[in-house]
Amino acid sequence: MTTVLIVDDQPMQRFGFRMLLESQDDMTVAGEAGNGSEAVRMTAELNPDVVLMDIRMPGLDGIEATRRIVSSGDRTRVLILTTFDLDEYAYAGLRAGASGFLIKDALPEELLSGIRAVASGDAVVAPSLTRRLLDAYADHLPTTSGTAAADPAADPRLSSLTQREREILTVIGQGWTNAEIASRLHLAESTVKTHVGRILAKTGTRDRVQAVILAYDTKLVTPS
Repeated sequence: MTTVLIVDDQPMQRFGFRMLLESQDDMTVAGEAGNGSEAVRMTAELNPDVVLMDIRMPGLDGIEATRRIVSSGDRTRVLILTTFDLDEYAYAGLRAGASGFLIKDALPEELLSGIRAVASGDAVVAPSLTRRLLDAYADHLPTTSGTAAADPAADPRLSSLTQREREILTVIGQGWTNAEIASRLHLAESTVKTHVGRILAKTGTRDRVQAVILAYDTKLVTPS
């Protein structure tokens, strides 16, 4: 059973989400929050599998709430709801540690699939779209660590990677899929999956989307 915390400052919006989620046999609503501060507090109390997070809310917004939830180290994953598929809010949410984002007017089945994917550890954003976001907004917001490394070799997050793993992280940052990596680097796709898993573990990135962001932060990949 996947537990979900619904965060939105509009009561009718929360009601609609609750009705949809409770119609599913494999989901249950852990609670509802009307702002970011409530979301952070209730996540700590309820430890839901997924937080369905609105962005624009009074007081603490969804971006900062996401950052605090992710930085706590809990297993909870955040799925952000945004108005447009390519905007600075989605970008900021991914940088804050969200596992993905969906458009607010997504079809019900898309929302349900997104929640299930995030709960299982997948990211709900294609790496190619993440790259588009980063290319569009990389100069607008600070890097995750506050300062960008001038030399990738000097960044401690990359120090434990082998040369092959660094090569694969670079092309992940360029939006390549596992199949593309396997084909272009002449590797078995199972080998690529193993490398990707090791990269995520060694760098402490939660999913492939965060790996793309890491590749930008460490200058393995630069905006095109």
